[in-house]
Amino acid sequence: MEQFNYIAVKDFCFSHGINTQFIIELYEFGLIEVITKENEEYILYEELPNVEKILRLHADLNINLEGIAVISELLDRIEFMHKENISLRNKLRFYE
Repeated sequence: MEQFNYIAVKDFCFSHGINTQFIIELYEFGLIEVITKENEEYILYEELPNVEKILRLHADLNINLEGIAVISELLDRIEFMHKENISLRNKLRFYE
């Protein structure tokens, strides 16, 4: 039996009460990955936290796609710098 690692866009949109066009716009804007299989679009499970974060930014704070793209890029940079900071601290402790 094949294990699915994705959810249908229409099912995700139905459960969150949004239009499927919004997910397609996120994909076209490059904010998320969407897989097309057998003429149906799917979102990978590992993308779900990112998609839900984007939905909250859009719905709760009324941020447009351009603003979401900027916020996502900045959050990615912060996460990278945080990991780099931890790595550098570990190296410093080694030499102390």
